[in-house]
Amino acid sequence: MSDQTNTPAQDENKLIAERRQKLAEWRAAGKAYPNDFSRENTAGKLDEIYGEKAAEDLEAMPVEVKVAGRIMLKRVMGKASFITIQDLSGRIQLYVTRDALGEDAYADFKRWDIGDIVGTTGTLFRTKTGELSVKSSELRLLTKSLRPLPDKFHGLTDTETKYRQRYVDLIVSEESRHTFVARSRLVQSIRNYMTGHGFLEVETPMMHPIPGGASAKPFVTHHNALDMQQFLRIAPELYLKRLVVGGFEKVFEVNRNFRNEGLSPRHNPEFTMMEFYEAYANYRTLMDFTEGLLRHAAREALGTEVFQYQGRELDLSRPFHRLTIVQAIRKHHPGFTDAQLADTDWLKQKIHDFGEKVKPGGLGSLQLQLFEASAEADTWEPTFIIDYPVEVSPLARASDENPEITE
Repeated sequence: MSDQTNTPAQDENKLIAERRQKLAEWRAAGKAYPNDFSRENTAGKLDEIYGEKAAEDLEAMPVEVKVAGRIMLKRVMGKASFITIQDLSGRIQLYVTRDALGEDAYADFKRWDIGDIVGTTGTLFRTKTGELSVKSSELRLLTKSLRPLPDKFHGLTDTETKYRQRYVDLIVSEESRHTFVARSRLVQSIRNYMTGHGFLEVETPMMHPIPGGASAKPFVTHHNALDMQQFLRIAPELYLKRLVVGGFEKVFEVNRNFRNEGLSPRHNPEFTMMEFYEAYANYRTLMDFTEGLLRHAAREALGTEVFQYQGRELDLSRPFHRLTIVQAIRKHHPGFTDAQLADTDWLKQKIHDFGEKVKPGGLGSLQLQLFEASAEADTWEPTFIIDYPVEVSPLARASDENPEITE
């Protein structure tokens, strides 16, 4: 006897086919994808304003609202149903009845699926269980979801899928949505802090004739009109320094950079960074300024300078540590001696012992490689690593006291 049990992929394909059939019927009825629904309220704002209102108050002074969002929960109960919709600000429950919508509209509603986007007009009320809800007088399907959402209790559990299908992760994960919103606030707070301290925001070229700004491997492209090879920006450093030369004494750029290197949770081929330059200031002054910037950004994005990150407390309120590469290594490996950390053969062996491939370079490069292999991941508290070797920071200013390290 053959096993007729469908695989998860077969079940999903069946659901998609059913949803496509519903879309075809929706199109045939001339109702597909309307563009005339104008939302006037959001779930979060309604909860903020009316979340503490008693049922009697809402009944005495009816509040009419127009909300829209994605169906996340649905309970159909004969002539009356409840659905929960979600917008960027949060969730709100809708109370849907056959008497309010009409026979045909209610029958259509019962065939809608989790993930569909709807718009409704109605009045606020509070259910018997005390939940702020909208009593729908009109309910319309705005967008058909053709693919089922992940299981509501587990969401997306595969890390690769979460990154490849970020839009799905944002639908089902409140934590991911919070992270995106916090990032936006963070970037805006950085801009406000910089301009508030007299810095000018600029934009510099993203295609460079030489791969300047850092020692990373660049992406290579070709400019057809100029018939020349160009490189996607590794860093904006050279152009920002030219602006300082030109008289713009305090400049910054929030910029996208491209580095043609490995992929890992700590490396992305394209990423955002903020880089700034100030005339008449040394690197110690700029470290002080950076501490203030990070504290300000945390307060603006999170409301606090002390918060949880990856299950551990991170405190930006205390002065940041400032360690050389050798000091940072010895902090985590006090048994290593200064003599050993100045021995290139010993450094090469230790880098190999930590499971890393030794890259060509002198003493400074090997010390940096050992730091990255043995101490960087364990450096948790906010820390400036200073006095980088000249050979790994070719564009930085050499120290007056020790020309082998940079400032």
